[in-house]
Amino acid sequence: MQSHEIDYEIIGNSMQMVEVELDPGETVIAEAGAMNYLDDGIQFEAKMGDGSEVDQGFMSKLFSAGKRMISGESLFMTHFTNQSIGKKRVAFAAPFPGTIIPLDLAKLGNSVYLQKDSFLCAALGTKVDIAFQRRLGAGFFGGEGFILEHLQGDGMAFAHAGGTVVCKQLNGGTLKVDTGCVVGFTDGIEFDIERIKGLRSMFFGGEGLFLATLRGHGTVWLQSLPFSRLADRVLQHAPSAGGRRQGEGSILGNLGDIIDGD
Repeated sequence: MQSHEIDYEIIGNSMQMVEVELDPGETVIAEAGAMNYLDDGIQFEAKMGDGSEVDQGFMSKLFSAGKRMISGESLFMTHFTNQSIGKKRVAFAAPFPGTIIPLDLAKLGNSVYLQKDSFLCAALGTKVDIAFQRRLGAGFFGGEGFILEHLQGDGMAFAHAGGTVVCKQLNGGTLKVDTGCVVGFTDGIEFDIERIKGLRSMFFGGEGLFLATLRGHGTVWLQSLPFSRLADRVLQHAPSAGGRRQGEGSILGNLGDIIDGD
């Protein structure tokens, strides 16, 4: 199925959203809960499947939705269709601060792999599937785990990432990355993990025990602030069960309380 041709505008800097313009009859699909606002005339419906296969039977839709459920995604995807006679807009945003990545699948070999939870929305006709890591090492210790989201098609799709995004082109070389910083990559890129050498570096370097290695020919997208890293920092500074901030028992913590008037 040929994807719908949609126009778009990315709004904002550090907390972005993408506003998609739909011609009459055009549809964009999105993860449940990603929509921010929409014009009157756009109707939305939760459906089982991405709608990429027109003649897809119920059992095929159920199998596809079941794979999404196993991966922790919603069983349904939301389809937004412009049912008016003029151009209408609908906007989507990520659930945490970061950057939205526009992906023109036709220019990326019609195939992109994303870390789980990175997919935001796409033109109708885009196949949103689940891919499993074939290497046990990458599955257990890579930031993506066993499960990747696999986008296929010839239209526009959008992914979201934490912090700033860097796009790298590999031409046979190898790139070593913190396992949580990989957002996605195209066909032709081999993803694996590598153990950090040296006991001192492993336990006291602060970079974890493993690095992701990406090699081959293709495009790689990296994020500066993985959500797991952001969540860890928030938890470190969250109040403990007793209602006091972590670190309040230290000299600096007590001095902070005096300054705050506590």
